Amino acid sequence: METTDAQIMVAETKFYSTPPGEDFLLESGLTLKDLRIAYETYGKLNAERSNAVLLCHALSGDAHAAGYHKGDKKPGWWDPMVGPGKAFDTDKYYVICSNIIGGCKGSSGPNSINPSNGKPYGLSFPIVSVGDMVNAQKKLIEFLGIERLLCVSGGSMGGMQALDWAVRYPDIVESCIPVATTYKHSAQQIAFNEVGRQAIMADPAWNSGDYYGGEIPSRGLSVARMVGHITYMSSESMDQKFGRMIKEEKLGYGFTTEFEVEGYLRYRGDSFVKRFDANSYLYITKAMDHFDLQKDGKLYDVFKASRSRFLVITFSSDWLYPPVQLKEVVKALKMNGIDVTYCEISSNYGHDAFLLEFEVESKLIKFFLEKTFQKAGR
Repeated sequence: METTDAQIMVAETKFYSTPPGEDFLLESGLTLKDLRIAYETYGKLNAERSNAVLLCHALSGDAHAAGYHKGDKKPGWWDPMVGPGKAFDTDKYYVICSNIIGGCKGSSGPNSINPSNGKPYGLSFPIVSVGDMVNAQKKLIEFLGIERLLCVSGGSMGGMQALDWAVRYPDIVESCIPVATTYKHSAQQIAFNEVGRQAIMADPAWNSGDYYGGEIPSRGLSVARMVGHITYMSSESMDQKFGRMIKEEKLGYGFTTEFEVEGYLRYRGDSFVKRFDANSYLYITKAMDHFDLQKDGKLYDVFKASRSRFLVITFSSDWLYPPVQLKEVVKALKMNGIDVTYCEISSNYGHDAFLLEFEVESKLIKFFLEKTFQKAGR
C-alpha cells in the first residue's frame, strides 16, 4: 500500500500460501492442500509489532478494504473508515484484511484449482466454517510476524469472525469491535440463506456445481442476491428511496420491471453475478448458518477466558441482525467482568448501516482504539 500526495491510497493485493506439503486442517476433520490467502495491508507495522489491526469482511466482501487498485473507479468496501486520520488510522495502525477461505477473490475456494486433478474444485471443495476462516487468518498473521493483534473488527459475517477470534485466541486479541452481527443465526436468518441457496441450485446452469468453463448460474445467483439485499435494507429506507414509484408513466399491469424497487433489485442481482461465484455463495452462507458461539455451552462460559476489550456496535433498524442478539453478547461479557462498551446507533438504513453510517462509527472506533493503544502501554 502506498499513499499519494492527494492522500489517496493505492492498494495492492498480495498472496500467502502454506509451505509445500503442509495441509490445512479444517474443523470437519478434512484437510485442504495448498492453502492460499489473498490479503492487503495498509499503514506500517511498528518496531514492536504492536499496532496491527485485522479487519474481517462480510459475505460479499474481499481483501480490498480500502484504497484503490490501479485503474479502479471505486475504492475498497470500508474505505471511509481506513486511511490517514480515519477510524482505522493508517498513520498509527497497521491494518490487514484478507479474503476468507471459501471465497472467490483470491483465497482458496470452490473456484480454485484442485491440485489433485488440475480442475476447479466445485463441490469437491470441503465445507468450511467461520472457525476455519479465522484459523486461516491466524496462519497469515503468523506469516506476517505478528504475535498479538491490537484489534479485530468487522461487520456482519466479519463481526462473526471478530467474535470468534476473541473466543478462540483470547491471549492474542487486545480488543474486539463486532459490528451489526450475531453470535448465532436464528431460524429466520437460516431460512433466508436457504432460499438463496435453493435459487442457485434450481438454476439448470448450476449443474451440481460443475459450471466452470461453461454457462454460469447467473439467474439463480441474481435471485439469491435480490433476496439477500432485501434483508440488508429496512422498510423505512426502502420506502424513502423507492416508495411506490414506477419506471414508466403508467403501470402496464404485466410482469415487466415497472416499480423502481424492482429495477433496483434486478440491478443489484445482475451486478453481483459479475463479481461473485455462485458456489462460494453456497459455502459462505452455510458457514454463517453453522456459526454458533455457544454450541459447546452457555454464552457466559464462552467468554470466561477472554482478555479483550470490546466495543459492540449495532443499528436500531437492523432487522437482519437485530440489536437484541448482540445485547446477549454484551450481557455475557459484563457477567464475566470484561471491559465492554455497547453503542446502538439510530439509523434507518437497516443492516446496510455498517457500510453507510461512517461518521458515527468513525468517532466511536477512533476513540476506542486510541484508548486501547494507551491501555496496552504502547
